[in-house]
Amino acid sequence: MTSPIDFGIPDLTGRTVLITGANSGLGRVTARVLAGRGAHVILAVRNRAKGEAAAKTMPGSTEVRDLDLADLSSVRDFAADFTDPVDLLINNAGIMIPPLYWTVDGFESQFGTNHLGHFALTNLLLPQVRERIVTVASIAHRFGTIEFDDLQWTGRSYRPMAAYGQSKLANLLFTSELQRRLSEQSSSVIATAAHPGMAATNLFGSSDDNSLDARVSRAFTRVVAQSEQNGARPILCAAVADLPGGSYIGPTGAFEIRGKPGFASRSAKSTDTEAARRLWAVSEELTGVCFPEL
Repeated sequence: MTSPIDFGIPDLTGRTVLITGANSGLGRVTARVLAGRGAHVILAVRNRAKGEAAAKTMPGSTEVRDLDLADLSSVRDFAADFTDPVDLLINNAGIMIPPLYWTVDGFESQFGTNHLGHFALTNLLLPQVRERIVTVASIAHRFGTIEFDDLQWTGRSYRPMAAYGQSKLANLLFTSELQRRLSEQSSSVIATAAHPGMAATNLFGSSDDNSLDARVSRAFTRVVAQSEQNGARPILCAAVADLPGGSYIGPTGAFEIRGKPGFASRSAKSTDTEAARRLWAVSEELTGVCFPEL
């Protein structure tokens, strides 16, 4: 079993943190903690009213901005309007096991939101990032396979959990290839990833979703999940601890479901450098966004 990492949240006065999906769940907890340590926290959210309500519960300096990761025009507009430096970008927003639908741009919703939206946002903002990019993955990446011949589930029977696993595997491959490119450019910025284990958040599907995957996930979560506060700890660790680029952080308890943060295990598929490079090239083609000159 991996040893936990001892870390504290330093004084973040003067730093700017951008968190996607910060109006609820793990993102809201992470935003509250970092704002409480002096950071100026930008909540990038799809629902402004919910974002503003969440921001009112947080100490310190916060700001709410509109961002819909399922719409590349929204991502581009956000990036065009965001001209200030950002010290820490946390790619947290995500959806999990919804019924099949496609984004505005024709992407399967989970792949489009969880991976492609963050891929585009990160590359568009990268020249302004000064310290670190954290992407929230999942233990479900182990169930995923990058089906390059059918990324959008148009030629096979849709399986929500498998699609979620594909998107989370994509998050880890993205982090690895991003770190490789940052190192190649001798950038001081690093890329890390984190997973919360099993945390009791609203990510586990709407109560109106009665699919087998959704019902099983909700039942399992009620039995074994840790709190949102504990689930956010690996994300905070990946954001502020002294770590090498490419680190993947998660709970260190049994099966990495709960426990103190430490270095997480990952599947062999998530360390496939050729798959990571291929996914990056495909993601550039699909989004029209490329790795910038730094």
